[in-house]
Amino acid sequence: MTGNTRGTVSLSDLEMYFDEDYIHFGDVVNPPEISDRQSELIWRILSLREDVPVLELGCGYGRITNRLAEKGAQVAGLDISPILLKKAEADAAERGVNVQYVLGDMRSLPWRDRFDAAFLWYTTFGYFDDADNERVLREAASALRKGGRLLIDYPNRVDFLRHKSPICYVTERSADVRIDIFSNDVLSDRSNLERIVVRDGSVRRTHLSFKQYGFSEYVRMLRSAGFEAVEAYGQEGEAFTYDSSRLLVVAYK
Repeated sequence: MTGNTRGTVSLSDLEMYFDEDYIHFGDVVNPPEISDRQSELIWRILSLREDVPVLELGCGYGRITNRLAEKGAQVAGLDISPILLKKAEADAAERGVNVQYVLGDMRSLPWRDRFDAAFLWYTTFGYFDDADNERVLREAASALRKGGRLLIDYPNRVDFLRHKSPICYVTERSADVRIDIFSNDVLSDRSNLERIVVRDGSVRRTHLSFKQYGFSEYVRMLRSAGFEAVEAYGQEGEAFTYDSSRLLVVAYK
């Protein structure tokens, strides 16, 4: 028996995937009203308020980070992509908010005991092998103060695997097209994404994959990382069930 075992994602894979094409289709995939709603949800689930220090890991082009800053939080964002961070900084300046944007690897953070809350949103966890994924959680715990909260937004593995693989999604912006092909590797418990972008007369292909974790695995990893309690919610913060489309994990240090 064989499967697609391309394995974990390298830093070069991440930089190629999160490029200007990612920004180009961003507002089509996540229009402003969706980003507004998600920011409100994060604010509520993490019990944020004005002047609370908050960290987003894998902040991308700042669509969530800058909105939280507009609400009064003291926000920092870290990402591996200089292209996305440049866009995030430009958007922050346009909105008139101050956000500390840092180019870096979430497996090695420059902060210790700094934040009251942190989050990984829109499936920004699971790119690496198990050891490095758990390292991300330990680094997040180290960046949080005692009593801090960590939020992870992730596909619900049970619901995700119910759909026949591969799954194809097409996104269009004017004459440009993005095709995303998802497949599940049952041997490695990873979801693989092949992205094809047709834009400006050229075709570009990138690859991304992430490990599929269930809630019980999150509990084990997060407690090992130094968190004391772990909770699960559905996509909108409701009770989590087997048919929830997303799993929101909240861990308390």
